[in-house]
Amino acid sequence: MKTVSDFNFNTKKALIRVDFNVPLDEQFNVTDATRIEAAKPTIDKILADGGSVILMSHLGRPKGFQDEFSLRHIVAKCSEVLGVPVQFAADCIGEVAEKAAANLQPGQVLLLENLRFYKEEEAGDADFAKKLAGLGDIYVNDAFGTAHRAHASTTIIAQFFDGNKCFGTLLAKEIESLNKVLNNSEKPVTAVLGGSKVSSKITVIENILDKVDHMIIGGGMTFTFIKALGGTIGNSICEDDKLELALEILRAAKEKNVQIHLPVDVVAANAFSNDAQTQVIDVDKIPDGWQGLDVGPKSLETIQKVILESKTILWNGPLGVFEMSNFANGTIELGNFIAEATRNGAFSLVGGGDSVAAVKQFGFEPKMSYVSTGGGAMLEMLEGRTLPGIAAVIS
Repeated sequence: MKTVSDFNFNTKKALIRVDFNVPLDEQFNVTDATRIEAAKPTIDKILADGGSVILMSHLGRPKGFQDEFSLRHIVAKCSEVLGVPVQFAADCIGEVAEKAAANLQPGQVLLLENLRFYKEEEAGDADFAKKLAGLGDIYVNDAFGTAHRAHASTTIIAQFFDGNKCFGTLLAKEIESLNKVLNNSEKPVTAVLGGSKVSSKITVIENILDKVDHMIIGGGMTFTFIKALGGTIGNSICEDDKLELALEILRAAKEKNVQIHLPVDVVAANAFSNDAQTQVIDVDKIPDGWQGLDVGPKSLETIQKVILESKTILWNGPLGVFEMSNFANGTIELGNFIAEATRNGAFSLVGGGDSVAAVKQFGFEPKMSYVSTGGGAMLEMLEGRTLPGIAAVIS
């Protein structure tokens, strides 16, 4: 696996696919620069070598050229984060882009206009990819968040850089961290899977059952399992068409000697509201009109014990409706347990939109070994799929 460390970029133009799909407010100010910050180590290395950098990214889901999705809105923030003035090309292909790339001097950074202004980007068009490829000498993919898409700039483009292609620091770290959990993990290995639906996690569960010792199940999908086991779940969220599947998962886990830990108690509410009445109740005895919205104290005792005995921890999905303060305790406590285990030497990987949001909201990010930047891409790797953006650079 070649990374930027394997190349000297002196006098070379590095064409980097980054994921600068950052949130903007109504005045087009960047409200979270995490993705720009994440690409900085790769860019720093290339500039330090004496190379120049051409950045290409998408922003949002534009329908053709729409100014609100122009990457010119993020130029000032990119300059601030990267510590160098970032030039901007008002197109990503054609004369404007070619001229800007040709004039780029060592130590300089150029940001191209939104790739998705062209439908050819998402279509994986080879001619479009070839035009992009003509702008640089070495192709660097540092966009894990889009590595599961066979788009022109993430996958197709790599074929035009025979030998001169590699992963950026961020993408290499993502692959390394996932490999550490899936293939080179220190035991015991624990996976914490939360979120609302079993259906969205089924292929993940099937793929990692052979690799884990413990699986902690929380969030809304708890109730599909509890109902399948004959419990009463009141008005809690449930996928009735997945009851048999839940039982199959439990049987498969037993055969593979994987311990599944389901909550034994929950914080139930009489409405889906932060102001609802609440009670702590056994998970399989929730009365009509009530729904489980967070994991209960007895369950947290078990979870704490399992997490603190683990050497490798994967966290994907919250344990409750953490967006409401009265149902955030389970997710916060889980974060505390994983932070403590990490401090004691465990390797912890957090991924998936909601888990990452929770980790950031409650200040756990620096306390985890690695927090993934790509929700969909990470899920697909956990499902055992080879991501096209990764395969294209390795081949």
